[in-house]
Amino acid sequence: MASNTSAIIAWGSGEDGQLGIGDNEEKECVCAVKALDFHSVRSVVAGSRNSLAICHDGKLFTWGWNQRGTLGHPPETKTENIPSQVKALNNAKIVQAAIGGWHCLAVDDQGRAYAWGGNEYGQCGEELERKDDTGRPLRRDIVIPQRCAPKLVVRQVAAGGTHSVVLTRDGHVWTWGQPWPPGDIKQISVPVRVQGLESVRLIAVGAFHNLALQENGTLWAWGNNEYGQLGTGDTQPRAQPVPVLGLSGLTLVDIAAGGWHSTALTDEGEVYGWGRGEHGRLGFGDNDKSSKMLPQRVHLLAGENIIQVSCGGTHSVALTRDGRMFSFGRGDHGRLGYGRKATTGQPMEVPIKIPPPKNAGEDAAEKRWIAKLVACGGRHTLAIVEWETDESKHTDTDIPIV
Repeated sequence: MASNTSAIIAWGSGEDGQLGIGDNEEKECVCAVKALDFHSVRSVVAGSRNSLAICHDGKLFTWGWNQRGTLGHPPETKTENIPSQVKALNNAKIVQAAIGGWHCLAVDDQGRAYAWGGNEYGQCGEELERKDDTGRPLRRDIVIPQRCAPKLVVRQVAAGGTHSVVLTRDGHVWTWGQPWPPGDIKQISVPVRVQGLESVRLIAVGAFHNLALQENGTLWAWGNNEYGQLGTGDTQPRAQPVPVLGLSGLTLVDIAAGGWHSTALTDEGEVYGWGRGEHGRLGFGDNDKSSKMLPQRVHLLAGENIIQVSCGGTHSVALTRDGRMFSFGRGDHGRLGYGRKATTGQPMEVPIKIPPPKNAGEDAAEKRWIAKLVACGGRHTLAIVEWETDESKHTDTDIPIV
């Protein structure tokens, strides 16, 4: 991806510098993250209060909230509003990463996993020898990225509110940390394999719930289920994976988990959503903001040929094959990108109004920015966009493989 024809864009809350634009202001409309203009970015991740970008050469950049060491370098400041490279990972080629409540995970091209940030629930995988007055291990924040799950060859990492989940190259799922709301269950810092899951090809993790998509297309879920985010038809939590109901006969190609809601995407570009419906984050319409115990088709996106859905804390964004983005859910702090603070369950297109690249040519008025990947955080959103070329007008676009 050439840096002169691509850009990283952001919108929403900026109070912790998570937009990466050099200030801590919120943006109700799309703006460019200019500090990354000269880097070839392949993937972006938006967390609850911070962000990261992965370049094609494996370099990792972070920005935003830093009080728990979530940026991966010494916490000289509470927040940082300009992306900076995580130098501790210079010798690794990072290919995928995730941000949890206040910790981060990453994996390199060799299958080695790394963790940093808050670690009081063992979510970074390290225990200290010191004990508190009750005999429990005292854990410190991990300011500099360190290896985690060293015995596993990892393909994908995912981070929850206070727990971590990884998918290994042999299709197994492992987890550690505090998988339930703090206080509900004893935390662990040593990876434990999730029983009953074989041949998994993709995982997605919300605040306290987890999804795993098998190679055969079966979707499994476990964890907190207060709003029906497991898709089991009830609100009972599950300590072990159970099949998500209501998706039989569909060929699933992607999944996503937000704070308390979930989505699945079919090979025909149709979106299914379930879980917490407050603020319209499921996209079922302005008058339907109730929680859904079972997956339901998002009819308002029918025919749009969706290739990716990203779920944030209280909003969602769907990406179409031709590079448009539709957002829906809670609208304060500008997180929907519409230029106003409306909360809506009606998916609406996000205008990408940033200047064309300097080499756009005389026909710039006839072309546009095409979104390639989107990432929703707690109250902000990031996306990768490319400038339309004559070839891209006649070629299907796909999200990058990360």
